[in-house]
Amino acid sequence: MARRRACVAAAAALIMLLLLAGGGGGGVHCLRSRTESGSTILELRHHISSSFSPGPNRPSKTSRGEVDGGVLSSDAARVSSLQRRIESYRSSSEGEEEEASKLALQVPITSGANLRTLNYVATVGLGAAEATVVVDTASELTWVQCQPCESCHDQQDPLFDPSSSPSYAAVPCNSSSCDALRVAMAAGTSPCADDNEQQPACSYALSYRDGSYSRGVLARDKLRLAGQDIEGFVFGCGTSNQGAPFGGTSGLMGLGRSHVSLVSQTMDQFGGVFSYCLPMRESGSSGSLVLGDDSSAYRNSTPIVYTAMVSDSGPLQGPFYFLNLTGITVGGQEVESPWFSAGRVIIDSGTIITTLVPSVYNAVRAEFLSQLAEYPQAPAFSILDTCFNLTGLKEVQVPSLKFVFEGSVEVEVDSKGVLYFVSSDASQVCLALASLKSEYDTSIIGNYQQKNLRVIFDTLGSQIGFAQETCDYI
Repeated sequence: MARRRACVAAAAALIMLLLLAGGGGGGVHCLRSRTESGSTILELRHHISSSFSPGPNRPSKTSRGEVDGGVLSSDAARVSSLQRRIESYRSSSEGEEEEASKLALQVPITSGANLRTLNYVATVGLGAAEATVVVDTASELTWVQCQPCESCHDQQDPLFDPSSSPSYAAVPCNSSSCDALRVAMAAGTSPCADDNEQQPACSYALSYRDGSYSRGVLARDKLRLAGQDIEGFVFGCGTSNQGAPFGGTSGLMGLGRSHVSLVSQTMDQFGGVFSYCLPMRESGSSGSLVLGDDSSAYRNSTPIVYTAMVSDSGPLQGPFYFLNLTGITVGGQEVESPWFSAGRVIIDSGTIITTLVPSVYNAVRAEFLSQLAEYPQAPAFSILDTCFNLTGLKEVQVPSLKFVFEGSVEVEVDSKGVLYFVSSDASQVCLALASLKSEYDTSIIGNYQQKNLRVIFDTLGSQIGFAQETCDYI
């Protein structure tokens, strides 16, 4: 075993975690990294308090562990909900493709940590107001909370008021947009009660397995993205919305593959191409969402490599973006599993932690435990069951993690996306991966493992690109 581990260490670039000592009840923040002799030195600095700053309607002494544990539990429920939705879309089909455009614009993306969510958010203009929304590639519809609100979660921005926007208009039932919504919500209820085309407005209802939901009417208004107006943008005006995953945001930006998503509605302007670069949560910097295929807006440090989008039972598999995962390496050691011969996965900006089918997860977990055998283990945390106690250690060697997609496309996870620091003193540091319940579930690549990558979605070319990029635009 020692000889095998030595070979693995020689073949792989190991992440070196430098734990800088701190006093009192301080916490640990992963701030920056540097490369030395083929290894990555990940620097950790201590902050004074281990609690988040209080937000609206939130106790001031809520610990990070309590908040993160609740968010990760909601993340697990989202994963379960996505499994159910995947099955419901198997018979869906896609409409005709349109010609691509070279126009591009860039919208800042930031961590939603200050809004009590571990997802990423962007601020857009809608009508006469602004809205901060979760960037979600698995949602078919953009929606925001609206007045008059029957039941709404707390949000930072003022509620969208349709009466204050002269360009606002409800979408009627007898419209192509309402028909498109009916197709997009294949597993949901009819957008019009009793299919009554005389009903004044087309309604929508989105629900998630963790109990969160958004309900309201379909509407049109002017959407502003980086100074450019998108007239007549179709969105959900939600008057009944609840759920922990939304945090203090105004709603969701739907970037999925449906006829009512932002991607489809801006096909003429941006040609069905978008990309993002997700920043570190702790950095306070901004990443970017680029709409359009102008690569001059990127700051990638490695060439872009593309792998094919895959579909099942037709060209469109619901709103989801599927890839073939053909392998995983841990510290340069290939993980073996027969599942990789048909390893279909979703890449999703709205799921936090990457979840793998049990056979693959167990193989990855076993390899990490083998290569980290010298470090004491710690209790599991929420959905994360492989944790270590790194208290008092100066250096910790953590194996690199790579995903291998169809076409031998290798994507290395950023050093800060391999481990999840639960405790402020590094006494509970977990492998940032989780297991699904069944081999028949669909694995999901979450946003925690997509940090500091340029991820490019080319819906017309049916391909997804990856490149290394430091996401610190501001």
